[in-house]
Amino acid sequence: MSPPFAGIFRSLRGFNYRVWVGGAFVSNVGTWVQRTAQDWLVFTQLTHHDASAVGLVMALQFGPQLLLLPWTGFAADHFNQRKLLIATQAAMGVLALALGALTVTGVVQLWHVYIFAFLFGSAAAFDAPVRQTFVAELVGDEDLHNAVALNSTSFNAARMIGPALSGMIIAAIGTGWAFLINGASFVAVLISLAFLRIAELRPNARAHRARGSFTEGFRYVWRRPDLKAILVMLFLIGTFGLNFPIFISTMAVGVFHADARGYGLLSSIMAIGTVAGALLSAGREKPRFSLLMVGAGVFGLGCTLAAVAPGYWFFASALVIIGVAALTVTNTTNSLMQLSTEPAMRGRVMALRVGIALGGTPIGAPIVGWVANHYGPRWALGVGAASGFAAAIVPVFLRTLRQERLEP
Repeated sequence: MSPPFAGIFRSLRGFNYRVWVGGAFVSNVGTWVQRTAQDWLVFTQLTHHDASAVGLVMALQFGPQLLLLPWTGFAADHFNQRKLLIATQAAMGVLALALGALTVTGVVQLWHVYIFAFLFGSAAAFDAPVRQTFVAELVGDEDLHNAVALNSTSFNAARMIGPALSGMIIAAIGTGWAFLINGASFVAVLISLAFLRIAELRPNARAHRARGSFTEGFRYVWRRPDLKAILVMLFLIGTFGLNFPIFISTMAVGVFHADARGYGLLSSIMAIGTVAGALLSAGREKPRFSLLMVGAGVFGLGCTLAAVAPGYWFFASALVIIGVAALTVTNTTNSLMQLSTEPAMRGRVMALRVGIALGGTPIGAPIVGWVANHYGPRWALGVGAASGFAAAIVPVFLRTLRQERLEP
């Protein structure tokens, strides 16, 4: 392996990280199969192309990230992270199997999807911060930025496969089987967690249980102008920009009149950009705040190009740009916040990050869905573009560009 590629994949030298990534990749493919199938089920089978219903499902699925914030950060900082991951992954697998059974038997209704979206989101709310901070136990701080980027590479490589596979599954044997396949895929990550070498883990410092530990996380962030700027940027893009199920489904069906295969292909094409963004991030020695601002601006540009796309393939090309920019933003914020945060505070800070990035979806997704229904999907993408441009100028507006305060 040549030196440049050895640098990009350096975290894979560790046994535990290799095992974790292998199991996670299989599960990630299943996750993207289900996400695509769920959006298609709601948009085309349980409603008559109602973007607001898709937005409500997203709101219910991501709302728990903010609603359960006091407990998710506490759990990540105080409990055994490996055992907590086993519990959350198993719960999400069971929920996927249950929704699949309802769909295959033909009894699924829209309110069923709403309930399962909320339950799945509740399990994911506990899973996300501990899964992000668990990376430090696998590789240590010296390779943390690289491991975060490789995690995103795995997640988005699965995104290249999952949506297209989901489209083929829906067309061939039905939507419900996509959910059942996702449920079975969680077995892979559970096996990987069972096979980790416990003695080689590098446990993060555990926080002491005390009153006010949750508010302590807020106070910690409030004293850090760099962290506040990152969270404001994440709120803008996460709330109004990362609504890809709405953007892609409404453009694919309403503008380009694509079928399930065409819809799934668009999501997979977008993953080309996200994988490229993740690999570029993995090759960098350390994250920089200036790159975060550039990524936000390029995200706005990509959404603008997608909004004015004259045809299917132009739109697909714009999605690649959006994918690169979105991963640049999310990976850079993840690494900046973890590397500049005290180990005992990481769980609460990362829970706050996830809560802000995804917890804004209950606000943004219904708004973007309403815009798509009343003004068209191109205007909905315009909302996403505005969020990127606004995020890019947040650090300037908040005057937090002093370099020594922004670099880990």
